[in-house]
Amino acid sequence: MPTAIGSAAALRWIVIPRGVLSTDPLFVLAGLCGLVVASEWLVAHTKLRHLGSALLVILLGIAAANLGLLPTGTEPGNARGIYAGVFATLSRLAIFWLLLAVDLRALARAGGPMLALFLLGSGATVLGVVIGMYLSGGAGVFGDQVSPLAGMLAATYTGGSINFNAVAVEYRVMDDGVLYAGTVAIDNILTALWMVVGIVVPKWLAPRWPRVRKLSKPTAAGLVSRVRQVSLADYGALLGLGFASLWMADEVSAWLAVRGFDVPSMIVLSLIALALAQLPRRLKPWVDHAHSLGMIAVLVFLAVIGVYCDLSALPRLASLGPALLIWAATAIVVNGVCTFSAARILRFDPEMAAVASQANIGGGTSAMALAQSLGRNELVLPAILLGALGNALGTFLGFWLAGVL
Repeated sequence: MPTAIGSAAALRWIVIPRGVLSTDPLFVLAGLCGLVVASEWLVAHTKLRHLGSALLVILLGIAAANLGLLPTGTEPGNARGIYAGVFATLSRLAIFWLLLAVDLRALARAGGPMLALFLLGSGATVLGVVIGMYLSGGAGVFGDQVSPLAGMLAATYTGGSINFNAVAVEYRVMDDGVLYAGTVAIDNILTALWMVVGIVVPKWLAPRWPRVRKLSKPTAAGLVSRVRQVSLADYGALLGLGFASLWMADEVSAWLAVRGFDVPSMIVLSLIALALAQLPRRLKPWVDHAHSLGMIAVLVFLAVIGVYCDLSALPRLASLGPALLIWAATAIVVNGVCTFSAARILRFDPEMAAVASQANIGGGTSAMALAQSLGRNELVLPAILLGALGNALGTFLGFWLAGVL
């Protein structure tokens, strides 16, 4: 018994901060930016690159908070105001900036077959999330968080982390740092495993597949723009548009609420960003740099998610972890089964199905990498464009599902 008590005390000393270096806002902001830099350095120079910047910055945030280098979200002091500002403003700015690069008109060049498989996969994702919710125990396990979690999973397995965070921010799921961080970790692990499935399964299915239709090669002419040197005017435009759009989204959402229409401000903000994204390129010279600015904001947001994660609450995650795994895995498997089945019925080749499914599950970047790994260079551009469509579609599907459950 004394040994067990001593072990528990030691674990408690390790995972619960005994005080932090400083709660001064300037120190906290510097620390958050340092976590972003550290995650990017690890991705560029170490074998941890396979984890990706998003998961690494969360893990670094968890370590920093639980070792007392930065305050957790429950620590008293000025840091809580910084974290609240990141959740309320910076996270929404990140989503706005990232959506500015979504050119919906370019999707016509992705090819009908790939677009059909992608849209069918999006519907299958919603079906899989609903099935997985019941298999994992639903409200009996997750309580009031079941609807937001369903929306987050539907959003991320249609588009990606942008959509995942859009739903999470609106429903404040990040307030439960352990649950949020656990969901992100499971999402990243399963997405990586699905990439392996996308490489292996098409090769295994090829000898068993009926004669297929060939996808016409899309042209990249006019789609790959030359990125000009960034100027102060570009950053000024991006910041100004971002803050103005946040204000407009809140005003429109409040105006609609008075008239009996409950439309989340995040939906309004997404529509504003997508509308701006469709402007002619000459009217938006800043668009080439919107993605970089958005990714910086996303990584700072994820660093805050990490520091919100108090490891003393791990016993709760231990009980939710298996249920979360079942839920997310079911959504992915249903997406894959439906996408590959449709490809076989329509006589599209299995590589096309794998890339379309990966565009749903992992987003455009991982789908592009999969197309290259399969030696299908003609699928690279459709993969990127379908990822953009997922970014545009995922938030709406996520909010819809969260609202109807």
